[in-house]
Amino acid sequence: MGLSKKPMSMPVRGKGKRDHRFDNVDHALSLFNKMIEKYPKPSIVEFNKLLGAIVKMKHYAIVVSKYRQIELLGVSHNVYSMNILINCFCQLGRIDFGFSVLGKMLKLGVEPSAVTFSTLINGLCNQSKISEAVCMFDEMTEKGYQPHLIVYNTVLKGLSKTGNTDRAVRFLRLMESRGFEPNIVAYSTVIDCLCKNGLLQEALNLLSEMKVKGIRPNIITYNCLIHGMCNSGQQQEATRLLNEMVDNNISLNIVTYNTLVDALCKEGTISKAVEIVDTMRKQGIEPDVVTYSTLVDAHCKEGMVSEAEDIVDAMIKRGIEPNVVTYSALVNGHCLQNEMDKARRVFNLMIEKACAPNIVTYSTVINGYCKGHIEEALKLFQAMQTSGLELDIVPYTILIDGFCKAGHIEVAKELFHQLSDNGLKPDVYTYCIMINGLCKEGLPDEAYRLFGSMGDNDCLPNSCCYNVMIRGFLRNSYTSKATQLLTEMVGKGFSADIFTATLFMDLIIYSNKSILL
Repeated sequence: MGLSKKPMSMPVRGKGKRDHRFDNVDHALSLFNKMIEKYPKPSIVEFNKLLGAIVKMKHYAIVVSKYRQIELLGVSHNVYSMNILINCFCQLGRIDFGFSVLGKMLKLGVEPSAVTFSTLINGLCNQSKISEAVCMFDEMTEKGYQPHLIVYNTVLKGLSKTGNTDRAVRFLRLMESRGFEPNIVAYSTVIDCLCKNGLLQEALNLLSEMKVKGIRPNIITYNCLIHGMCNSGQQQEATRLLNEMVDNNISLNIVTYNTLVDALCKEGTISKAVEIVDTMRKQGIEPDVVTYSTLVDAHCKEGMVSEAEDIVDAMIKRGIEPNVVTYSALVNGHCLQNEMDKARRVFNLMIEKACAPNIVTYSTVINGYCKGHIEEALKLFQAMQTSGLELDIVPYTILIDGFCKAGHIEVAKELFHQLSDNGLKPDVYTYCIMINGLCKEGLPDEAYRLFGSMGDNDCLPNSCCYNVMIRGFLRNSYTSKATQLLTEMVGKGFSADIFTATLFMDLIIYSNKSILL
């Protein structure tokens, strides 16, 4: 049973008695059992106080069962008890039951309150049902209920989380039009959304607006902006914001430092990233697993796998356990160096340490094995299928590519057909690989049938697919079909790549045919 961090006041009062106190759920349930044995029964108000305290201890399912129990005893609900129930269902991820309680309220003639709507809106946002949350918000205001600032911020957070940038900005303006001045939370939420969608100038405009209104940006605001600038390669602007932070006496935190380390690593300036880590320590901020994983990944991608292993050893000595991201980066490093035995040892170590490999780890090792050890790749793929992981298109595409390159086109075809059996659809890359593989095996007609069927899976050919198919026709002496497909490709706004153009030029030179490119 969970314990609360501090004793909580038991708010059940009796005549001539002081408030009871309890500090764990067992104590609270013991008191509940005493209450239901009383005659006459305590009012719903007294039960609400007790069960509301249990809600604060996050025992939501217990609260639901106890309300059902008091209903059977004939104790009538009020708006507060029903709001508590709605909150419990929302916290348990059963927003549908929350709406059932709302329906029950209306049926019993219990008037919903602003808290009722706010709780449901929060529940919808937590399940990423943002459109429904906005509809509920509109219904709430239409009925004359005044949303609290927290509700506005909740909807804003939901809109931002799902990338609805335009709606988030409009909602921010709606707040203002209804007399609510957006606070630092509202502004930071929308700024974060703008940055994640690459709308950096708009984010900077909001920052300026905040300052004009006297709202001081905090570490969260700056971290969002710096992260956005670093991701878009605007290091100069990121540095300006960093200096602005320091000028405003806002100390950098682990998120800021990790953003900088990541940006420097992506730039290829690993030595500067290491210097930033040293600066962190001097400022009393210890690198975390994110910091170390970023450094491990960067070193591995630069071929410095031995140094990456040293970093892993160092983090373990400092009491920080590598996670799946750290190990996957190290696995990738060994695969890039074609050190498959070492990659597999790290993979097996993950399992020993109960750090389950994820889809990325499996895909990385499978890809490594495809370069000369195709049977091992298939074995690992089969192990992944029974691991309980939800497979996506990536490992299938990697393995199909491996078998095509190894000349095992029948196995590749079998894997391709397995996709639909497993509820997956091939993407444009999977199609390109299969079309290319079929053409290389002298099966251009089958390849073209596959090319023509792409639309059946809502996947339209791109420039790569057209070029691969045209080259397949040319290599198999289907000159007329290649020319027709070239015309179709150009008509759709695509152009021949250097390899396709070279094949056509060779055809013109050696056959003296005139083909309009």
